[in-house]
Amino acid sequence: MNLLYWLDPWEFSPTVVIALLVPAILFVRGARKARLSFARRLSFWFGLIALYVVLHTRLDYFFEHEFFMHRLQHLVLHHLGPFFIALSYPGAALRAGIPLRWRQRFLRPALQTPLVRKVLDVVMHPVVAVTLFVGLIYFWLLSPIHFVAMLDWRLYRVMNWSMAIDGLLFWWLVLDPRPAPPARLSPGKRVLVVIAAIPPQIILGAFIFFTPHELYPIYSICGRAFTWLSPMRDQQIGGLLLWIPGSMMSVIGALIALRHWMRLSARGRLRTERRAQTPRGLTHAASQTTSGTSGQR
Repeated sequence: MNLLYWLDPWEFSPTVVIALLVPAILFVRGARKARLSFARRLSFWFGLIALYVVLHTRLDYFFEHEFFMHRLQHLVLHHLGPFFIALSYPGAALRAGIPLRWRQRFLRPALQTPLVRKVLDVVMHPVVAVTLFVGLIYFWLLSPIHFVAMLDWRLYRVMNWSMAIDGLLFWWLVLDPRPAPPARLSPGKRVLVVIAAIPPQIILGAFIFFTPHELYPIYSICGRAFTWLSPMRDQQIGGLLLWIPGSMMSVIGALIALRHWMRLSARGRLRTERRAQTPRGLTHAASQTTSGTSGQR
């Protein structure tokens, strides 16, 4: 079996192909105009390819038949893939990849509609962002919900897409390198938001790991991909994947957000610093004007 065999989709999905091909084309078109660094390009392609691998390859069979493989899939969908895409900050390149006429006629009016702006304001609110990020993990891991989601292919796809979209929104919010505004959150709030997401992931991962009975019997009922792995060991590995790598991704995100905060502070680009500097500048200018006027007199 070669690499091409594993890249062949287990179940072909035109939705996945279109959803990943469109940003890939836009990024290729716009990266030249936006003049992105090699590191940012590499980060974007790594994240996009990671999403493709866990959504549209033969690995999907294992994701459906082993709990720890399912957790690995969601670790990539919710954390790793969106994290690297957001880390590349590809917004300028994606916009540049859209023809100017389309941007003026379709994209800009759509983003300025009250409904879209209201939805973004709600979803990007720090409390809502943390609640969604952690809440979706808890929701899809509720035993009854998980049982049905792994049986119904439509709900299974809704589960995967909800994790991917929420991951993109969350990490885009947290890893934004700009000051606020134009960023939605100040650098300090970005650090707090990602830190707030760590304890619930640790608690849920530890609960799954230490539970002495099988929480997700659907994998035993439908047949396991790895017959040599016991159900409890499978469950423990899945709990560890949520507990340690998932939490560590949030720690790394907090460190990057903190680095952006320190960089913006060193450059005097924080809003509080600008406010503090403006009165002093005005006072200094006023004093110079007063002294100049007095001298003329």
